[in-house]
Amino acid sequence: MKKYSYVGISFVILIFGIIFIPRIVNRIKDTSVISNDRMSAENPVTNEKLAYIKINGKPRKVPDFAFLNQDSILITNHDYKGKVYVVDFFFTSCPTICPKMTNNLVYLQDELKEYEDFGIASFTINPRFDTPTRLKVYEERYDITDPDWNLLTGDREDIYDLANAGFNIYAAENPEVPGGFEHNGYFALIDQDGYIRSRYDASGNPIIYYRGTIGVDEKMDENGEEEQINILLKDIKKLLKENE
Repeated sequence: MKKYSYVGISFVILIFGIIFIPRIVNRIKDTSVISNDRMSAENPVTNEKLAYIKINGKPRKVPDFAFLNQDSILITNHDYKGKVYVVDFFFTSCPTICPKMTNNLVYLQDELKEYEDFGIASFTINPRFDTPTRLKVYEERYDITDPDWNLLTGDREDIYDLANAGFNIYAAENPEVPGGFEHNGYFALIDQDGYIRSRYDASGNPIIYYRGTIGVDEKMDENGEEEQINILLKDIKKLLKENE
């Protein structure tokens, strides 16, 4: 290559540096511009809408269910049609995480009492013990007042199938653990059409479920996991506004 070719290349590089490098530096300093470059409006991190939880590429819907509540009234998934609601699995004699979970749900109940289209469905994983009568006592003990908060009991296999297959929320009998049952302390958020929804994490992935075992006042547990009840509250309100 001839010498003047090198000179020409050097000249082009010099011009590029003079014109474009200051612009690049300014864009790096301007975080809003960089944010727009990095993530489009469709990117879930910036998207206001909550995620649909998908299985095999299809949004996951709550399976059909029919159980008796604390007033011995048959409640089905159709009773929640048009409502935003939270689902959890518990049992009334639970000595560990259930009281904290229920207290967190009472917090949501009290914060959302003006919304008629909000509800809660709590399924016992010890239906042999948790009759409607015992569920009624539990309702009174925890000051459950929302008419759309149903404490549900029924066939054991149906409840376990709903938990493990319907929601992928683990529940099982285990005589080796306190109380004789073990389960995940998660809350599932359901929209007005029966779809499981959640917010996205910082990496753009759905969090799927919300931690229900850390109290609002605790902020975080001994493992450094932060409470998610307040973000659940915000997301419930977001869904309630979707169909306004």
